[in-house]
Amino acid sequence: MKATEFDKRFDNSEDVIEFLDLSKASRPGLGKKSVRIDFPDRMINGIDQEAKRLGLDRQSLLEVWVEEKLKQSSEY
Repeated sequence: MKATEFDKRFDNSEDVIEFLDLSKASRPGLGKKSVRIDFPDRMINGIDQEAKRLGLDRQSLLEVWVEEKLKQSSEY
């Protein structure tokens, strides 16, 4: 299929998924990097208590909190 035909179908809200090769498709920005952060013991205790209350592990809770804070930022 030529690009013009593909574009026409797409612009007409037709389903074009069958014409795409999704075998190597990926979503950008989903890779992970490790970050080391040192917290005082009192903060770790508080983080762990809140994580337990919410049924999360420490890392998951911190990811949620950082994500929430970033969403408040106008540059995120």
